[in-house]
Amino acid sequence: MEKRELTCIGCPMGCQITVELEAGEVISVTGNTCGIGDKYARNEVTHPERTVTSTSVVLGGDKPRVSVKTANNIPKDKIADVMKEIDAAVVTAPVHIGDIVVKDVCGTGVDVVATRNVEAV
Repeated sequence: MEKRELTCIGCPMGCQITVELEAGEVISVTGNTCGIGDKYARNEVTHPERTVTSTSVVLGGDKPRVSVKTANNIPKDKIADVMKEIDAAVVTAPVHIGDIVVKDVCGTGVDVVATRNVEAV
């Protein structure tokens, strides 16, 4: 049996969680004080995902870059590839919150969206 120790990031409590696995299957989750911790721990040991935040270049804007994030979580092992696509992205002002900066980033089915407004100059 395999044991994994995690610090939950599902809520501000930061519970110390122990997950027991057998043959890749979760057998038990202990140490969490809420259901969020149980869900986080099970997902983290079987299919870890993250939201990625960064910035992209803006042409003709009142700011040179716009903050962006993935609209949903992406597989943790794709973070480096997602960052490369975000770094290569260039958008033209105006840019508004929620505008798609990169569609279907790295074939994940998740878009990268703007998280602030950049006006045209």
